[in-house]
Amino acid sequence: MKARKSYPSDVSDEEWSFVERYWVLMTEAAPQRQHSLRELFNALRWLVRAGAPWRMLPNDFSPWPAVYQQMRRWLKAGCFEAIVHDLRSMLRVAQGRQAQPSAAVLDGRTLQSSCESGPRAGYDGHKRKKGSKVHMAVDTLGYLLAVHITAANEQERAQVQALGQAVQQATGQTVKLAFADQGYTGEAAAQAAQQKGLELRVVKLPEAKKGFVLLPRRWVVERSFAWLARFRRLARDYERLPQILAGLHFLVFTILMLANATHLLLLHVSA
Repeated sequence: MKARKSYPSDVSDEEWSFVERYWVLMTEAAPQRQHSLRELFNALRWLVRAGAPWRMLPNDFSPWPAVYQQMRRWLKAGCFEAIVHDLRSMLRVAQGRQAQPSAAVLDGRTLQSSCESGPRAGYDGHKRKKGSKVHMAVDTLGYLLAVHITAANEQERAQVQALGQAVQQATGQTVKLAFADQGYTGEAAAQAAQQKGLELRVVKLPEAKKGFVLLPRRWVVERSFAWLARFRRLARDYERLPQILAGLHFLVFTILMLANATHLLLLHVSA
């Protein structure tokens, strides 16, 4: 097979050497394998960065059904979550932190629906947008802990229990404090967090504000949303299934954190 021209989104050799072991759900020499795992991963990286529909995947990649089916296998096996978990621990230790966080930051963002996701969409009256709401928890460095998808009309405070449970499962019950904005105000949200071993601390806006205000702790998750905005597949909700949308968030953080980890590794080697 003729080697294709590389894309800027392709995985580097250093990045591949780290993630290769996570992808192998059967041996590389298995007779039913027809496509290179590295090329399948490269196709996924291109898709989330470019934002194209599956059927418009460039012909020099593996056929789109093969890429999609392999992505579903990786999602079912929890491969992306495992990579993000290990990279998060590695990057935290490299920055002088404990491997598992003791605090998290919660927030949600609304993604405009598309014809694919429209049947499960809801209307967000505050954002005046019909779509899905991505409820996300990150550690204090902005690295992903958990994602929960609902219709856009669902309130943030109503998702604290589900998000808190996912956070504690991802960290092994190490998180004790959760920062959030005023959308999480209320006794019900505080009790839901407490049931999961979390103290919910709402960071409020100053009473007299003028223009943009950078809230303590809260800005971390906003920066994480900005990182995600660089990937056009997550600019809107193009997915028929909410679990695919959630999985793509872990895929994007895999890409982002791989780049950070290999950069730190190269700096360590050169030193």
